[in-house]
Amino acid sequence: MSNLNIKPLADRVLVEPAAAETKTSSGIIIPDTAKEKPQRGTVVAVGPGTKDNPVTLKVGDTVLYGKYAGTELSHEGGDYLIMKEADILAIV
Repeated sequence: MSNLNIKPLADRVLVEPAAAETKTSSGIIIPDTAKEKPQRGTVVAVGPGTKDNPVTLKVGDTVLYGKYAGTELSHEGGDYLIMKEADILAIV
């Protein structure tokens, strides 16, 4: 995890997606065109939450999220997703 100067607002969470699998369990190399978008990542920053719903996640949590959840962004050479806490399915 790097030290970012991005601070999400309200109940938003900044997630760094895990790297896509490059090889199957049997050893077959997956080409770039066939790689699936990862659905797991690490929380890098969290917002303060709202008055009625405080954020329950903390920096460093590994989470599962929906396939099309969040908005992709690039910052300082890294790729991140910013999403609402409600889009996170589970803490792993």
